[in-house]
Amino acid sequence: MKVSGIICEYNPFHNGHLYHIRETRKNGATHVVAVMSGNFVQRGDTAIIDKIDRARLAVKSGADLIIELPVQYSLSSAENFANGAIWLLKSLGVVEELSFGSECGDVEKLKKALEITDSAAKTHRDEILGIMEKGYTYPRALSSVINGIDSEAAAVISEPNNLLAIEYMRALERFAPAIKPFTVRRTGAAHDGAPVSDAYASASYIRELISSGQYGEGKLSQYTTQIWAQAVSNAVRNGESADISRLERIILYKLRTSSPKELASVSDVGQGFENRLISSRMAGSLDELFVTLKTKRYTMARIRRILLCMLIGITRSDMTHLPPYGRILALNERGKEILALAKGKASIPFATSISKLSQKNPTARRFAELEIRASDIYGLALGTINSAQKDYKAKIMIDLE
Repeated sequence: MKVSGIICEYNPFHNGHLYHIRETRKNGATHVVAVMSGNFVQRGDTAIIDKIDRARLAVKSGADLIIELPVQYSLSSAENFANGAIWLLKSLGVVEELSFGSECGDVEKLKKALEITDSAAKTHRDEILGIMEKGYTYPRALSSVINGIDSEAAAVISEPNNLLAIEYMRALERFAPAIKPFTVRRTGAAHDGAPVSDAYASASYIRELISSGQYGEGKLSQYTTQIWAQAVSNAVRNGESADISRLERIILYKLRTSSPKELASVSDVGQGFENRLISSRMAGSLDELFVTLKTKRYTMARIRRILLCMLIGITRSDMTHLPPYGRILALNERGKEILALAKGKASIPFATSISKLSQKNPTARRFAELEIRASDIYGLALGTINSAQKDYKAKIMIDLE
């Protein structure tokens, strides 16, 4: 029995994800556990369909056990995103391997790039800070410095999946050195690119198809499995898909009614960005707000994450705790075998009930509070608003076929 871990969002699942799972199995994995973002995703957006549905479909598509990445980690930097997910996989106590996609498809190249970036961050700190003082992001400044040190490493970190892969490997070194990295070369379309074949398209391209009204099963099934194409098209038709634009008024309301102190405490707000938030209160739409807030240092994804953290109530102090539990969103028979193996080895509790998990300690209660609030807000982003407290009522899928 070999348990392999995957970190994912499946927003939505596509043929590249299917290929990744199959390659992970080919590499010897008998059981696959996935840590998946919930109703809000790392690009600072609503997930296109509900997390429970995505987890159910993920199990139908090759994963065995789906564990939710807490919302404060899914709405955070690549470093925090990786830390939260790796911590959960490590805490399960039975994961032997981390499988992830990358553009280079070479663990040794990624390791070398990690070593060079960590070394440059220390030895060229002043140079990096100087570039950042001109308004550039830390990754951009670091990349600029590394380009003058090692062109191959610079080329590796210039690709988004490679960059995230390096964060996974850094988190493995920190929390779980016994878990071995395994990478699958990304096949087909680039991270945010148009399709390069009739079979492969990025998740962002598929979302564009859906937002433009091209969400029929026939169109979507070119790039994903039949069950995902059917589920997504049904969700859109039935008002069960989400769009961040539907949260426009409550985001603007929250911004206009939050005090400077409250804005300064929002997760990832720094360098006086709370003052920019305050000065942007005149914005009359989300698009206007995004344009007003955009700077070289603050990317659009980071701005969206900050605004969603503000709305949900995620503060910097919420990022001082690693996940105190693992909430199970879906599993099959092999998933039950993973949990059976983890009994007595897991270092934190894993269960399906967020109500029971919340009772473990004050930190667990806070994590659950944010998750429930996030789901309630997500319900307002759907085409047809759903009822509150859905996290308490969720029926977790146990597929025993």
